[in-house]
Amino acid sequence: MSHAQRHSSIGIHGLHQHEGAHNIKRIRLLRRARWAALGVLLVLGAGAALVMTERAAQAKALAASTQENAKVHVYVVSPRPGRGQQTLQLPGSLQGYIETPIYARSSGYVKQWFKDIGARVNKGDLLAEIATGEIEQQLAEARANRAQVQSNLQLARTSFERWQGLRARDAVSQQELDERQNTLKLVQANLAASEAVVQRLELQLSYNRIVAPFSGVVTKRNIDVGSLVDAGNGGAPKLLFTLSQTDVLRLYVSAPQSFAPRIKAGQEAQVTLSELPGQTFTGKVVRTAGAIDPATRTLQVEINLPNPDGKLLPGSYVQVALQAAGADKPLLTVPNNGLLFRPEGTLVATVVDGKVQLKKVTLGRDLGVRIEIQSGLSPQDKLIINPPDSLAEGDAVVASDAPVPANNKEGGKDGAGKDAKPDTKPATTPEAPAKAERSAS
Repeated sequence: MSHAQRHSSIGIHGLHQHEGAHNIKRIRLLRRARWAALGVLLVLGAGAALVMTERAAQAKALAASTQENAKVHVYVVSPRPGRGQQTLQLPGSLQGYIETPIYARSSGYVKQWFKDIGARVNKGDLLAEIATGEIEQQLAEARANRAQVQSNLQLARTSFERWQGLRARDAVSQQELDERQNTLKLVQANLAASEAVVQRLELQLSYNRIVAPFSGVVTKRNIDVGSLVDAGNGGAPKLLFTLSQTDVLRLYVSAPQSFAPRIKAGQEAQVTLSELPGQTFTGKVVRTAGAIDPATRTLQVEINLPNPDGKLLPGSYVQVALQAAGADKPLLTVPNNGLLFRPEGTLVATVVDGKVQLKKVTLGRDLGVRIEIQSGLSPQDKLIINPPDSLAEGDAVVASDAPVPANNKEGGKDGAGKDAKPDTKPATTPEAPAKAERSAS
């Protein structure tokens, strides 16, 4: 029996109408829930799609940023030829063309001196006298000995002549005549020796007069009346005077080995002193040593400097400017901030088709902010300045020309005529600090 029949038999009617209405409402609720769930799913899907799209865009932007950050931005410059002539500044000290310390040749006490420091003397002028009583006594004794020998010589000559006459009459033997002749020769030799002693003492006595060996200025006097001096130049206390010729001064400077081939005799040299500002004195290179000193790797250069008015003083510290002639083909020069010092040697970093190429170079002279390159570089190369230490062969870089300072638009030199250091300060763009930071890393 069905439910409807059972309900009918017991008097319950209309339940099927209520059940149908209830089912309709349930169906409607289910449909609404289904549509709501579908809407939620659509919203979640749209959100997920939006998130994924945004993440993909961010990943693409990050990849582009990473690729951009991987690039190294550098400044490049081109090597340029050096100047044909270089001015070489060297220190030196003036000295007299002739500087002579004067010592005594006779021992004794200083009797009198006549010239003091700063005195100008001529050749042969008397500087001092020395009391040489002992030498005078020795000279008197030598003269007496000479007179005695002269008397003996006269006796020996007379005796020889007498015996020579006796031998002619065969009154004496030849041996006796030979003895008289030998005696005569011996006395003649003694006379010559006595004469030499007298001349030596006379010459030594003449040294009691200290005279100037040349014209000049007395720069030192180390004696006074009564000072005891010894003959010779065995020590500083025996030094009497120092005489210097100052009408022409002599100057020695040491030129670096790199300049040695460019300095020749006859070149002019400009000499300046700090105590005489604005004044320049012109000298001339008279000779060079012709060899490099192995201890200092320098070439000694001698310069003569006329000084007719005596304005320049011997011993003064001076600065010498030499115009060193340039080489037949001037060498290339690069900024000194473009060098890399690696274990394999001195390198420069160049840019070829956006890639770094390291080149080994041979350095020449250091010109201050620039350095000569003897080999390893060509004028067409693009040299990276301020290269980071981490830079390696084959690195990708973005190269741009180094900006030139406003006061260095032409010639690449500063106001003093010297090579100016390139301005490597990055341009003021929003990306410049980040690029500079990446380049430094």
